[in-house]
Amino acid sequence: VYTDRRAIFDVYCEGENGEKFIVEMQNAYQTYFKDRSLFYSTFPIREQAPKGDDWDFKLNHVYTVALLNFSMNDDAFDKEKIRHHVQLCDTATHKVFYDKLEFIYVEIAKFNKKLDELQTLYEKWLYALKNLYKLSQRPKELCDKVFDRLFEEAEIAKFSPLEMREYEASKKAYRDIKNSVDTAKREGIAEGMEKRSLEIARKMLAKGMDAASVMEITGLSEEQMQQLKADFR
Repeated sequence: VYTDRRAIFDVYCEGENGEKFIVEMQNAYQTYFKDRSLFYSTFPIREQAPKGDDWDFKLNHVYTVALLNFSMNDDAFDKEKIRHHVQLCDTATHKVFYDKLEFIYVEIAKFNKKLDELQTLYEKWLYALKNLYKLSQRPKELCDKVFDRLFEEAEIAKFSPLEMREYEASKKAYRDIKNSVDTAKREGIAEGMEKRSLEIARKMLAKGMDAASVMEITGLSEEQMQQLKADFR
């Protein structure tokens, strides 16, 4: 994600209550990595200031999450821990001074558990993030639904330039056709809907889409699909 012409984030998103999340994947050590993560956190802070209006300076939470494929070896961190949670604290009392700015550093390079040793969802995520690049297939230990999108994106990332173009073209065709159906349904056009659905279904079948997907999108019955397929023969 590109923002303000001076920063590029791997992931930058907003929670339902206005929280800002920056997620960075870092494979190699950088001398000033802490400076970089602090600098990046200033962008979602500054962008909260409205232009031209009175403002009371109330800010939403800002979280910076750094997933690191190396050990930071920072003196402030417990060397035995993988996850480090940093906030602004009073140095004498060690109590949190400001709770709306948080930095979470996860040293995934330190995680060495094997597949059969994984117990929690957190451990499964650490394993997946560390080993995804070398997995030839999805292991049964990572079949939780929460990992579906991760493995789907990983498969797409392996596409050749030609496969990527074909994938994007088929995705666009699917969205265009589905949008036509959804628009018609929203406008409440009852008359001629079946005829239009049949027309759309023919186009989808012609593009090589499977019958189950066509039925789901158009709402046609199995009997109607059988008739359509017969027309193609």
